[in-house]
Amino acid sequence: MLFKNYQEYLSYEKKFSQNTITAYIKDVKDFQKFLNNNDTKISSEINYSFIRQWIVFLSENKYSKISINRKIASLKSYFNFLVNIGKIQSSPLKAHKNLKGSSKIVIPFSEEEIKKLFDNFETSKINDRDKLIIEIFYSTGIRREELINIKIEDIFFNNAMIKIVGKRNKERMIPILPKLSEQMMNYINKNDPKVYLFEIGKSKKISVSTVYRIINKYFRSVSTKVKISPHVLRHTFATHMLNNGADINTIKEILGHSSLSSTQIYTKIKLPKIVKDYNKSHPREID
Repeated sequence: MLFKNYQEYLSYEKKFSQNTITAYIKDVKDFQKFLNNNDTKISSEINYSFIRQWIVFLSENKYSKISINRKIASLKSYFNFLVNIGKIQSSPLKAHKNLKGSSKIVIPFSEEEIKKLFDNFETSKINDRDKLIIEIFYSTGIRREELINIKIEDIFFNNAMIKIVGKRNKERMIPILPKLSEQMMNYINKNDPKVYLFEIGKSKKISVSTVYRIINKYFRSVSTKVKISPHVLRHTFATHMLNNGADINTIKEILGHSSLSSTQIYTKIKLPKIVKDYNKSHPREID
C-alpha cells in the first residue's frame, strides 16, 4: 500500500515520467532487499550508517558513481515522502552529498557522419519512418520520451512548430525546419497515424526499445563510437547548432533544460528570436 501511495506521489505531485517512477521504486526495493539481508527494514530506526553500508555494497559490485548517485536520489525522494506522511521524523539522507567523480563526456556525431547517414538511406516504408525519427532527433534535440509521445495534434504545420511535453509534463513550443515539416506531412499522409506520430498497431505509440534499435542500426554503419543513443543525438544537435553560431540561450529554450525558467528571466529571450536563430544555425537548413 505504501509503495502505491509513493507511486501516486511521484506521478501526481512530482509529475515524473513512468520510466522514472519505475526506476525510483526499483531502487527503493533494492535498498529494502539489502536491508532484509541484514535483518533490518526501512523505518525511523534507519540512520546514515545503513546508507553508507549500501554505498559500499554497490561500489564493491562495480556500480559507477553516476549509478550510485542516481540510486541515492531515489532513496532521498522516498525518505522525503515518508517524512511528508509522518512515517519518519527526518530523512537520514538530509545532509548527504553526491559522490564526486569525473563526468562521462558524451561525444557527438560529426556533421560528416550525419551527412553520410542521410545520404545512404534507401527508400522504403520502414526506412522512411526510421529516417524521419532520426531527422526529428537531429533537427530538434528532443528527448527519447518526447519523441515517442508526439501526437498528431501537437504538430502545427502552418507555423512550423511542434508542442513538446517534456519532463514533469512541462510544455514547450519548438520550431521545425521547412524540409522536416514537409517530411512529417508526407509521412502522415502515407501512413495515416491516428493519435501518435509514430504508431505500432492500433494507435499504440512506438516503444523505447524500437527507437534505440533504430538509432543503433543506422549509426553503426557510419560511426565507430561505442556510445550510440538518442541522447547522443541530443548532444549532437546542441553541438552543431553552437558550432554554426546559435545563441546558447536559444539552444536551452529548444532543449527544455531544467534551468529554462532562470534562463528566461535573465535573457528575456522571445519565440521569434528562437525561430530566427534555429533556422539560421541548423546544419540541415544551411545545406
